[in-house]
Amino acid sequence: MTLQHVPAGPARASMARELFGRIAPRYDLANRVLSGCLDVWWRRVAASEVAPAPGERILDLCTGTGDLALELERASGHQAAVFGADFSTPMLALAREKHEKAGRVARMTAADGMALPYRDGVFDAVTASFGVRSFADLTLGVREMARVTRPGGRVAILEFTTPEPGLFRQLYLFYLQRVLPFIGDTLSASPGTYAYLPCTVVEFPSQPELARLMADCGLRNVRYRNLTFGVAALHLGTRT
Repeated sequence: MTLQHVPAGPARASMARELFGRIAPRYDLANRVLSGCLDVWWRRVAASEVAPAPGERILDLCTGTGDLALELERASGHQAAVFGADFSTPMLALAREKHEKAGRVARMTAADGMALPYRDGVFDAVTASFGVRSFADLTLGVREMARVTRPGGRVAILEFTTPEPGLFRQLYLFYLQRVLPFIGDTLSASPGTYAYLPCTVVEFPSQPELARLMADCGLRNVRYRNLTFGVAALHLGTRT
């Protein structure tokens, strides 16, 4: 798979839904191996920056198997009500199981990020980790995240990015495009699947571009923090 083989719009969302459903059983294992467990730290940073307070309602969009949702609960001292939403029902099933094993309430809903089934301003914070790259329309998806966040609430997007030009970027792109797909396909037992990741990462907006998009979608004080030399980035903004 090369860049031109990743469709845009609804076709991308459909491809992603099928792909994530297929790899769901080994998704966590692949994440840990491919990132060297850095994905665990990245989510902890995101939860700490969002700083969920007791009594708050938090939506974790693109929740996948529910890791960030659990981190958000822990960060609140298990006093916030954290909801998870995803368009992949196999992922949601694993998220529910993970939350129940942890003794937490599994508030999971199948939802399309382009049309969230929630009222305006119902959440104190909305997060998304490693999922907005698969949105059929990134601008519409971020607007939906902002819509369901109360005025003064927080929106956080944790996503893979591309490091600044230099030797590390060259090494990272080699790993991303040559090594990662082979390891990911082997771990997931799904040949050809992990070629999707480098395609979507390389074409994703840069950190400043995503910050401007978030501001255009009704968020203020937008800032971002590069993680692990820019392999990932956490963007945060406040709902106007």
